[in-house]
Amino acid sequence: MRTGTRPVTVLVEVLAGILFFALIILSVLLHECGHFIPAKIFGVKVTEFFAGFGPKMWSVERGETEYGFKWIPLGGYVRLVGMYPAEVHHRHANKLTKLADEARAAEAEEITDADRGRLFSDKPVWQRLIIMSGGILTNLLLAFLLFWGVFGIYGRPAETTTVAAVTPCVQMARTQECSSDDPPAPAARAGLQPGDRIVSFNGEQVESWSQLQELIRDNGDGGVRLEVERDGHLVALKPTRTILNEMPDINNPGRSVKVGYLGFSPTMVIVHSGPGDTVSQMWVMSQQSLSALARLPVLTWNVASDMVTGKTRDVNSPMSIVGASRVAGDIAGNGQLTFGDKVASGTSLLGGLNLFLFWFNVVPLPPMDGGHIAGAIYEACKRRIFRLAGKPDPGPADTAMMLPVAWVIGVLMLAMGLILVVADVVSPVKIF
Repeated sequence: MRTGTRPVTVLVEVLAGILFFALIILSVLLHECGHFIPAKIFGVKVTEFFAGFGPKMWSVERGETEYGFKWIPLGGYVRLVGMYPAEVHHRHANKLTKLADEARAAEAEEITDADRGRLFSDKPVWQRLIIMSGGILTNLLLAFLLFWGVFGIYGRPAETTTVAAVTPCVQMARTQECSSDDPPAPAARAGLQPGDRIVSFNGEQVESWSQLQELIRDNGDGGVRLEVERDGHLVALKPTRTILNEMPDINNPGRSVKVGYLGFSPTMVIVHSGPGDTVSQMWVMSQQSLSALARLPVLTWNVASDMVTGKTRDVNSPMSIVGASRVAGDIAGNGQLTFGDKVASGTSLLGGLNLFLFWFNVVPLPPMDGGHIAGAIYEACKRRIFRLAGKPDPGPADTAMMLPVAWVIGVLMLAMGLILVVADVVSPVKIF
């Protein structure tokens, strides 16, 4: 590297990281706009619109709403007045109902007579559903537009059913070279060659790489009959058997699973795709996001353990927005990537973050948006059942009863967020 090049690279990485961080904050603000705009349209009183949590960094008041930024950039919120129904009567009093009543009383202190009819809980269920789903749908729309832009303009790498290379031996997951003790791979035994296009697997016509990959993995150690197109002719290869081998899990690449193994790599091409393919790819990524979300506490614990013990950080481990910004900086500073590569990678990273935020907020537990959506749906269903049964209206669902759940999840989210921020500073993910 030439003298003076490294400082320039560092500057590029820092500036790119800051830009990406700003784009994340913009995504957060757009998410909150998804709540704020329909709330205003439906006449709900909104007193705060903030990006971040904790002490105020900067704010300004416009009308009845205070807009601003707070020092802990781990999300954002809009404060809708009257989130809890004002009048709820419980048959039996206990600690939980007392806690709910106290929360309701605290909220009532800022409610005036002029606010009646403008409270969130006063609005019909369909309006509350639109308000609470607006944020997560904004994240989903942003993810779709970002991925569609990348796939349509830059393209995306896609595997085909044409063979690029045949592995001469059975390799364990993530190994690179064969040894004399490794047995021949099933593909090599069958006579598969580079350039062959696999057209059928055990008599089933093969249309795509994803289909073929699933057929191979699900075959375990069963028999295989392959038919390929070679030099314009259909060729039936020698029967062989797939074997069970440890390979990366498709939905969780950081984890290995035992699946059927054939032993070849597919040819890669660049595909320029439209909205339909974008939706299909987002569903594949969503399965990976849901897998990571279900294991997020465990994955965060693993990150903390690896950081304490000095173990190298798993490239597939979860990151905070600090870590995502560092990765964006690393991409921008990589001299082997073209400008188009960098823009496409950074845009895809931002799209993936918005897609994860969508699924994260869909979780039907408070304080996530999905928790409020679940409460509104529960209320609508309960009222409908009572109406059909000829019973009196049971009244609004007391969402304040879920406060202990919201507190536990809130503390867990804060702890995981702090762990990931520290890990992203001390032991960041290295993609190069």
